[in-house]
Amino acid sequence: MASTGFPGREFGFGVPEAGGGGLLKRPLSEMERLQLQQQMQQAMFLRSVKQRTLLASSVPPHLSTPPPQDLFLGESSSLTSLNLTAAGPFRRQEAPFSAPAAEIGPSTALRDGLQELERRLLLDEEEEDAVSASGSAVTTAEWSEAMQQLIAAPAPVPALSGANQLSPSPTNSSSSTVSSSASSSPPASLVAAIPSGASLRQMLLDTANAVADGNSDMANRNLSVLKGAANYRGDPEQRLTAMMVAVLFVRLKPPPPAGSFPTVAEVCGSDHLAASQMLYEASPCFKLGLMAANLAILEATKDLPKIHILDFEVGHGGQYVALIHALVDRHRLRPAGRPPSLRITAVADPASPFTNNHPGGTLRTVGDRIEKLGERHGLSVRFDAVHHRAAELDAAALGCEAGEALAVNLAFSLARIPDESVSPTNPRDELLRRLRALGPRVVALVEQEINTNSASFAGRFAAACSHYGALLESLDATSARDSGDRGRIEGWLARRVVNSVAREGADRVERCEVFGKWRARMGMAGFNPVQLRPALVESVKNRLESMRPNLSFSIAEEANRIEFAWKGQILTVASTWH
Repeated sequence: MASTGFPGREFGFGVPEAGGGGLLKRPLSEMERLQLQQQMQQAMFLRSVKQRTLLASSVPPHLSTPPPQDLFLGESSSLTSLNLTAAGPFRRQEAPFSAPAAEIGPSTALRDGLQELERRLLLDEEEEDAVSASGSAVTTAEWSEAMQQLIAAPAPVPALSGANQLSPSPTNSSSSTVSSSASSSPPASLVAAIPSGASLRQMLLDTANAVADGNSDMANRNLSVLKGAANYRGDPEQRLTAMMVAVLFVRLKPPPPAGSFPTVAEVCGSDHLAASQMLYEASPCFKLGLMAANLAILEATKDLPKIHILDFEVGHGGQYVALIHALVDRHRLRPAGRPPSLRITAVADPASPFTNNHPGGTLRTVGDRIEKLGERHGLSVRFDAVHHRAAELDAAALGCEAGEALAVNLAFSLARIPDESVSPTNPRDELLRRLRALGPRVVALVEQEINTNSASFAGRFAAACSHYGALLESLDATSARDSGDRGRIEGWLARRVVNSVAREGADRVERCEVFGKWRARMGMAGFNPVQLRPALVESVKNRLESMRPNLSFSIAEEANRIEFAWKGQILTVASTWH
């Protein structure tokens, strides 16, 4: 009998029984075992023959046929989702054999085994492809691992016992195939209970309130369902759920020692600067906020020969690349006069976990790049870095000189400076008072519009759901979800959410406030609002129009500020003061 490609016939299925004319049958468990073994062999064969260096001419034409849909039991989990089609000469590999769908009746155990195999292969492939495509060592697979580490092995909730006990999530940080919290399925009895949309958001809020109220029974029941709805590679609501589930699990753990390094490292790690710069480029709400700050500085210092900018979060210096180009363009329009000299002083608090003050470290590298850019464009640019606490800042410490037009850039930096709730010395207000004493021509303030400072845990949780839910949705409109940069941005955002919502005291280093509170602080420090010129606002609006990312982005002008929103949810606010 010729082979049919279906393993059952070669192993005796369909052969007449010796004594009764019926079919020789094997136990169902044995059939399932053989089928599972056969399918795993197919999948591992495909994995082993994935071509990475072969030329196109070495691929036989018949291997370009897509594999059958039923290999992984249905369209939703088919082999085509493994993304075996590589760039360039590589082609999809055909399975050496397949079973007709009509002849296979897999049980739940068989299906789960194959789906787990597919997931493991998929994570490995996507991680490798994303690294090679983006050049970034951080991918969505690593975000999965980070989220898994955040929620792994939560401390037992005292009020729970037996069946109500929160179960730890297994973690294998040494493996690239580690699954996220979203990958673990809830019990079968809870699958039908998984909510979506508004009901999912409401369940998150209810769970946070239960945690805040000490209602551990309700928190445990809800978390069992929410883990099944979380998916760090899903739609914005599923990705938000993955973030907020991590917040809830971290909150349920025993509080770490105050000021301990591991909690601070959540948001102050080596990828902080890179990920924040990627966010500023990917999101118009952040990018245009920095543009508004640049325009305010240019407006306040125009026609003046010497410009000195104090900056408290230089980052990778991307904001100053744009500022230097703007200065060069302005001089080109009026070539009669001499171009102004630009001096940038990066101020770093040596006690801040965000400060990299090693000799030859990040600040010096950024400064060299900025100075060389100015030199290429014929502009005199000088970059200095000083390391002082807020209480030590004065004109002498900052190197301020007579005849300079002084400007202060507080773009996404003030929220990371501790206030009265963290330290009795209140470095945040102390800094503002000392800046006011310098008499700057302008202070540009740009911050996220969210209260993760003075609000309670439940209040911060609700604010984060609204803010980061809108931000994740807006990122879908501006960048590819499967890019390496997106994985890096959202992994960093996830760590920020955990820190700003789940942590307390000195361990909470992300302390944003809404504009009303910034306005009160600026007023108490002696600053007055600066009315934005219509031309400045129009320039920002025109830039958004030229970008055309999505009609759901909007800009609103209110007195001395510009609000940047996604579908009505304000994400960032830029304001000017003197």
